Amino acid sequence: MAGALAAMLALSQPAVAAPGEVPVVSPTPQQISRQPGEVPIPATAVLVVDQTTDAAAKDLLAAQLKQHGVRRISIIDPSAAGQQHGVLLVRLGGPSFSGEVPSQAEGYALTVSRLSGILIGGRDGSGQYYGVQTLRQLFVRSGGGWAVRGVQVRDWPNMALRGSIEGFYGPPWPTEARLHQIEFLGETKANTYIYSPKDDAYLRARWRDPYPQKELTTLRQLVTSATAHHVKFTYALSPGVSICFSSAADVAAVKAKFQSVYDLGVRSFSMPFDDISYTRWNCDGDRAAYGAPGQAAAGKAQVTLLNRITSDFVKTHDGARPLQTVPTEYGDLKASPYKTELREHLDPSVVIQWTGTAVVPPSVTNDQARQVSTLYGRKVFLWDNYPVNDYGEAAGRIMLAPYDHRDAGLSQYLDGIVSNPMNQEAASQIAEFGVADFSWNDAAYSAEQSWPRALARIAGGDPNATAALTVFADLEHYGPSSAPQPWQPQAPVLAAKTADFWQRWNAGDRNALAELRPYAEKIRDAPQTIRAGPVDRAFVADTGPWLDASALWGKAMVTRLDALAAAAAGDAEKARQLTATGDTQVGQAQAVKTGNTNAWGVRPALVGDGVLDTFLVKARDAAAGTAKSEA
Repeated sequence: MAGALAAMLALSQPAVAAPGEVPVVSPTPQQISRQPGEVPIPATAVLVVDQTTDAAAKDLLAAQLKQHGVRRISIIDPSAAGQQHGVLLVRLGGPSFSGEVPSQAEGYALTVSRLSGILIGGRDGSGQYYGVQTLRQLFVRSGGGWAVRGVQVRDWPNMALRGSIEGFYGPPWPTEARLHQIEFLGETKANTYIYSPKDDAYLRARWRDPYPQKELTTLRQLVTSATAHHVKFTYALSPGVSICFSSAADVAAVKAKFQSVYDLGVRSFSMPFDDISYTRWNCDGDRAAYGAPGQAAAGKAQVTLLNRITSDFVKTHDGARPLQTVPTEYGDLKASPYKTELREHLDPSVVIQWTGTAVVPPSVTNDQARQVSTLYGRKVFLWDNYPVNDYGEAAGRIMLAPYDHRDAGLSQYLDGIVSNPMNQEAASQIAEFGVADFSWNDAAYSAEQSWPRALARIAGGDPNATAALTVFADLEHYGPSSAPQPWQPQAPVLAAKTADFWQRWNAGDRNALAELRPYAEKIRDAPQTIRAGPVDRAFVADTGPWLDASALWGKAMVTRLDALAAAAAGDAEKARQLTATGDTQVGQAQAVKTGNTNAWGVRPALVGDGVLDTFLVKARDAAAGTAKSEA
C-alpha cells in the first residue's frame, strides 16, 4: 500500500502523455508503442469496411469520429482504398486488415500513423470493438480541432471472463442502472454481466414460475444492450433453495426457464448452488436417489443436474456457452467429499466459481488459486466480493478503495474474475474499473496507477473534480472483510496527515495548524465540487448521503482546528464558541442517514470513521487543554 498511499497523498491525476511519450490506455495493453506525430481529424473521413467488420464496432467508431469533428463519413470496400488520396482513411475489420492481429480471442491490432491513417484489425468482433475502445482514449486537442496520438498496439486479454455479477442481497438495480453498468463494462473491455440478483423472486424463491411478459420485455432490453456492447449476458438460475433433484418435473422446469431467456437472445447460463444447505433434502425422492443428506450426496445431486443441463440443453442449443455454477462450498480451500464429487464427475466444460478463501477475502494469491484449481480439477472463475456492501460489517458504507491485494499471475489459474458490486451501481464503477484492468492484463496491473484513472473517468476528466473525488474516496477507503482485520485501511491519506499533525503539535510546532487546515477545507468543499462538476450524475445520486455527511464532517474539522488556533492564541472565549459550533456540526454529521438502499436498511452514513471522528475528539480535548494552559 505504500505506493498507493503516496499516490493518494499527492492527489494523483491520471497520467497524460506528453508529446513523444506512450499514451495512457486502460485497461493496460499488452504491447503499445509510440508512433511519430499525430493524425489530424478532418471534417471528412473514409471508413474502409468489409463483410468481416463488426456492426457494433463500426457504430462505435463512427460515433467517436463524429464526436471529434468528422461531419461526413464515406464508407468504401477495401478494394477501393488505394484510390483514395489526401483523405483520412480509417480501416476496421477482421484479421485480414492487419498482419499484426494477435492470435488470442478478443485480440486486436491498432495502428495510428500519418502515412496509413487509422487501422483496426480484430481477431473477432470483440477484438474490433476493443480496438475502437482503445482509439477512443487517444483523441487529443489540436489547435481548434482534434487529432489522434500516433501508436502501434497489439493487445489481448489474459482472462477469458471479465466483468460483474449482480449477486448482492437487498434492492436489485433498476433497469437504468443495469443499462448503465452494461455500457460501462463494454467501455472497459469487460465481457461478462451475470444476472443473479438475490431478490429477483423468479431466480430463487419462484424459480419454477415463468416470467410475466413485462419482466421478459425488460430482460430482452438488457440482453439487446449487452450484445451491442460485446457483453455476454449470463442468466443465473438458483433452484437449490427448493429443487427436488430427482424430479423429472423440476429438471424440465429448469430447462423451460433457460429456454424462455434463450428465446430472448441469452446464450450464457449459470446454475448457482450458493447459500443453501446440504444437511437436508427438499423432497423424499432425493433421499432415495442420493442417500442421506451430506456433502457427498449434495455433490452427487448437483453434478447429476449440472451434467444433465449441459448435455440436454447447453449442447443442444446453438451458440450456448459452457454452463457455469457456484458450488455450495465456494469460499475455502478444504478438501471434502463434496469437492471430490465435483472434481471426479462434473462435466469438464462446466465453469466453477470461487470467492477466495473467505466470502470477502483479504487477498487472493497465486498459491490459493492453484490449490483450488487442483481441488476442483479445472481452472476456476473468481467471484470477487468487492466492492459489494450488502453484509453487516459494511453497513453504512460505500466502497471506493482501489482494487488491490490480488496477485499478478492469477491468469495462470483463473478463467476470469467478476466483481460483485454494491447496491449503488455507479459508485461501484471505481472498484470495477480496477477489476477490468486487472483481469485484462494482471501482469501489468498497478493499483497506484489504475485507481486515479478510475476516479478521473467518473469525474469526466475534470482535474478539479478528480481532486475532489480523490479526497472523498479516501474517506470511503475502508474495506471490511470476513477475516478479523480489514483488507483496506480507512482514510489512509487523512490518517497520515493527522498523525503528522499531532507529532508536530505535541512537539510545540504551531505551524502544523496552518498546514492541516487546507486539507480540512478540501474535505468540506469536495462534495460541492463533485456536485458542480462534470461528474457522472448517477454516481452523485448514489453517493448523496455520504457527500452530505462529508461536507458536515469537513466543516466540523475546520471549526475544530480554528478552535485549537484560538486557544493557542490565548482567546479562550472564541475557543469555547468555536468548540460549541463544532459540537453542533459533529451532531449534524452523525445524523446523516444512508437511505433504505441496502439489505441492512437505514444507517448513519459513515465517513472516515475511526480516523476523522477520532481526530475531532482529540482536537476538542486539545483545544480545551490549551485554553486552560494559556489562561
